[in-house]
Amino acid sequence: MTKVLIIGGGGMVGQKLAGQLVRDGLEDHGALDITLFDVAFPTGAVAGPKQKIGNLSQTGAAQQLAAARPDIVFHLAAIVSGEAETNFSKGWDINMMSMWHLLEAFRAEHDASGGTYVPRVVFTSSIAVFGGPFPEKIDDLFLSAPQTSYGAQKAVSELMLTDFSRKGFVDGLSLRLPTICVRPGKPNLAASSFFSGIIREPLNGEEAILPVDDTVRHWHASPKAAAGFLTHAATLDTDLLEGRRALNLPGLSCTVAEQIEALRAAAGQKAVDLIKPQPDPDIIKIVEGWPRNFDPTRAIKLGFRAESSFGEIVQTYIAEDLPAAST
Repeated sequence: MTKVLIIGGGGMVGQKLAGQLVRDGLEDHGALDITLFDVAFPTGAVAGPKQKIGNLSQTGAAQQLAAARPDIVFHLAAIVSGEAETNFSKGWDINMMSMWHLLEAFRAEHDASGGTYVPRVVFTSSIAVFGGPFPEKIDDLFLSAPQTSYGAQKAVSELMLTDFSRKGFVDGLSLRLPTICVRPGKPNLAASSFFSGIIREPLNGEEAILPVDDTVRHWHASPKAAAGFLTHAATLDTDLLEGRRALNLPGLSCTVAEQIEALRAAAGQKAVDLIKPQPDPDIIKIVEGWPRNFDPTRAIKLGFRAESSFGEIVQTYIAEDLPAAST
């Protein structure tokens, strides 16, 4: 039986991933023993996996998780971009130091096993590891030079995971996720939260604040695509990475105006009228430092897939999450 640990398993992406694993399993793996670790779990959480309450930043938490020697670890836990920017110490403690303690705990288990224990670790990084000036499209050779604390924390974690993998303590990949949209549930503190809000709230008959101009362009993928990225990474032959263990993942580049047009096509002008422009200088400044478009050739060749239109992303939300959100 394959032991799977999802750190951050109570969050939106963690729950999407858990649901997919319960439903479809993992290629070339038999039965899965799934444990979800998080500070809390939502009402109606995915049934089947074990739930473990805890905080990765607490003393001893990483060691306790590593002691169970999971075969596959999905590390999704983090504080989001807006909070990491406003609370500097908390951002580095949770988004970077927790990664260090986790990897050190796995190294200790590797050494205790005589070198036989080498877990697959899939880390959710971010396109925030990039900073401008940007080319028209960011390719797989573009420099990682973040311009936010959140991006810097993700970039440092990528480097740590690569080095621990090089030494053979773990077998890791860092997935630079697009902004995940449309996120179900309530808005969070991420600076990117409005990208989902301007679709989700109108579809639920609620007003949504648009804090940036509708000409803003960004890189998106759905929660369904994110779960697919993670499960694909769990079984990928990492020799194909040739030591470059951070991947720019596929997504869709579109403007806010194009998002709104997709909403209009799905739900009509009445839904669009619920979007209220309200410029926020802080969010505008953060978003200006984010990349807008990618050429993720390497990840596509490795088998990663995402949506081809924002209309498809909207329809995925309607099919998978709108009924749950409205009941």
